[in-house]
Amino acid sequence: MTDHLDRILEQWKAEKPHLDVSPMAVIGRLGRASAAINARLAATFAKHDLDSSSFDVLATLLRSGAPYCLIPATLARDSMISTSAVAQRLNKLESRALVTRKVNPDDGRGTLVALTPTGRKLIEAALPDHLATEHAITGALTKAEQTQLAALLQKLADSAGGRTAER
Repeated sequence: MTDHLDRILEQWKAEKPHLDVSPMAVIGRLGRASAAINARLAATFAKHDLDSSSFDVLATLLRSGAPYCLIPATLARDSMISTSAVAQRLNKLESRALVTRKVNPDDGRGTLVALTPTGRKLIEAALPDHLATEHAITGALTKAEQTQLAALLQKLADSAGGRTAER
C-alpha cells in the first residue's frame, strides 16, 4: 500500500536520483505516527480535563509511591516534560488543587511537590483510559513487534541524541 510519503520519495528519486532519501521514509512516518498518536492521547486526556504534561506530572507522582511526593528536579527528570516547564506546570496543577508545594524538611531552601487526594483521584481515573488508548494504538502490532519497535525507537533516540547505542 502506498501513501503520500511514497509519492514524495518517488518525486525526490526522480528529481535527485543521486541522493539517498531513504531516511525520509523512516523520519517522515515516525513524525506522522507521532502526530496521530499524540492526537489520540490528547483526546483521552481531554476527557479528564488534562493535557499530556499535566498527566505526566500526576502520573510521575503516583508511580513514585506513597507519600506521592518528589522534589521538582526529580519530578522533571522522571516525567516527560522539560525542566523549564516544571514550574509553569506545577503552578497550573496547584491552582487546580491537584498538587501542593511545601518546604522540604531535608532542605529548608527546597520544596517538595505532593499529589493531593483530588490529584490522586484524577490520575487514578485517567490512567486506565490512557492505557486503553495506548493498547488500542499498539494493538496493531504483536507483542514481539512491540518489543522490537521499542528497541528500534530507542536506537533512533540514542542516535538522534548523539549517543552510540550498544549492540
